[in-house]
Amino acid sequence: MCTAITYQTKDFYFGRTLDNDFSYGEEIVVMPRNFPLSFRHQTRRSSDSHYAMIGMAHMADGQPLYYESVNEKGLCMAGLNFVGNADYKDPADGLENVATFEFIPWILGQCASLSEAKKRLEKINLTNDSFSRELPAAQLHWIIADREACITVESMKDGITIYDNPAGVLTNNPPFAWQMFHLNNFMHLSPEEPSNRFSPDLPLRTYSRGMGAVGLPGDLSSQSRFVRAVFTKMNSVSGSSESESISQFFHILGSVNQTRGCCRLGEGRYEMTLYTSCCNADKGIYYYTTCENHQITAVDMHREDLEGCFAVRYPVIRRQQVYRQNGEGAGTFSDV
Repeated sequence: MCTAITYQTKDFYFGRTLDNDFSYGEEIVVMPRNFPLSFRHQTRRSSDSHYAMIGMAHMADGQPLYYESVNEKGLCMAGLNFVGNADYKDPADGLENVATFEFIPWILGQCASLSEAKKRLEKINLTNDSFSRELPAAQLHWIIADREACITVESMKDGITIYDNPAGVLTNNPPFAWQMFHLNNFMHLSPEEPSNRFSPDLPLRTYSRGMGAVGLPGDLSSQSRFVRAVFTKMNSVSGSSESESISQFFHILGSVNQTRGCCRLGEGRYEMTLYTSCCNADKGIYYYTTCENHQITAVDMHREDLEGCFAVRYPVIRRQQVYRQNGEGAGTFSDV
């Protein structure tokens, strides 16, 4: 289970949590413009260039299978679990046949904006191809955004639907249209202190700060995380500096973090937030924290050779980094 959001101050930001009970060995991967892209059902010359991108990916047979990514033009995309609802088709004539594992680079490699992505989606057919025997087609839906707008893409048994996403938030089940409709049940929530509307004849009063949000769901289900993330994001107030913006972004996604032990899957397995990402889409800087390491780490795609043809890979720093303020090692970071 996961949560993805967009956020805008002076710059535009995009990121997500990835919640699971195990890691696939993901890495931060910069794909330069001349990295050879190939697509299962489409012809592409190895000499064809594309937009560079950065994101979190599992590398398999030399190919980055992106969980989320941002390209050099500021277009962002992430795939989130949509188990039980996602449905893909066989390849079909007259359509753009794209396997789900190549969907993110297919969009981000050729589209500079959301409006361009929408045009490419008009004739798309998401196919049921597996990447390999060990990696079957994942059941996903997707959020795609730039600083102007945001959409959700869902492929179900009745076909592909593209939704405008004014909330700029996506979680998992149920389908996105239901998630948006469900927000109507929470229109009474407010960051302001509530007034007594229960009865003028009863001396009711607030006894704590934050009571305007009484009723905000706090459980770990995807529909509750959706409501909580939308409420937190929409009422978030941040300065426009990079430090203030990324700090606020991580606070917003912190409202939906999953703690190891609170969602038991059996046999000693627990769902937890493995990592949280925040990418400045305008500057191409990918920030992240992990379950064990709350120190923010950054990778800047523009400090790499974007005219290259080899993926640049950075392992995720998982061990906790603690800043020693006094004593031996003062002024340095160290593992715990």
